[in-house]
Amino acid sequence: MAKNSAAKHVIVSGGSRGLGLATVRALLTTGYQVSTFSRKGSKELTDLGGAHPTALFFRETDIMASEALRDLVAAAVEKHGEVHALVNNSAVAQDGVLATLPEVEIGRMLAINLEGTLRLTRHAIRSMLKQRGGRIINISSIIGSRGYTGLAVYSATKAGLDGMTRSLARELGPRGITVNSIAPGYMQTEMTAGLSQEQLQQIVRRTPLGRLAAPADVVPLVLFLLGPDSALITGQNILVDGGITT
Repeated sequence: MAKNSAAKHVIVSGGSRGLGLATVRALLTTGYQVSTFSRKGSKELTDLGGAHPTALFFRETDIMASEALRDLVAAAVEKHGEVHALVNNSAVAQDGVLATLPEVEIGRMLAINLEGTLRLTRHAIRSMLKQRGGRIINISSIIGSRGYTGLAVYSATKAGLDGMTRSLARELGPRGITVNSIAPGYMQTEMTAGLSQEQLQQIVRRTPLGRLAAPADVVPLVLFLLGPDSALITGQNILVDGGITT
């Protein structure tokens, strides 16, 4: 299949809803070639595919399946060419005190948020190394550095992601690849759907800017980190939280 050599290729994990979908939409609008995946598609993503039939590649893929991830990256490269950037967005959160949290949920969060992300990054890096350049953006969370009751495992996975960011920035910098993480505050997505209105209002009251974050607050930073003006920024964890961690 013919590739558009003028457009850079970005892989986004978990692109069917929430921040991932908003990122895919913005990338397509900006002119990138986009490959994305999730366990299941969505109507919104299907509609985007109809509007950008040659620029969007989607495949249903489970991030916990290592061989499937390898095949996905290979198919994405075949479709759009070598990988310019990777946005690691896939994540799940299951709240509950650690003493009673089912082991299956602990394993699922570790497998999706951390292990799967590491494996996907490993495959994408190989394409970037061929070009001696690229961008990796990890979607972290303020929970990784600040903590929150009932989210010990989720917090551990995001803290691990931030550690991965710093180490890979050193490892890949000599090859021209930048690695940064973005840590949104509490966002109005499915990730906060389990919080009560009282909890959400408490978070809003503690936030200097007086509102929750939204995908639209994070996407411009993703675009900036993918562009030429961020060429000297690497190894950073950038907060988009309305000042709640100030």
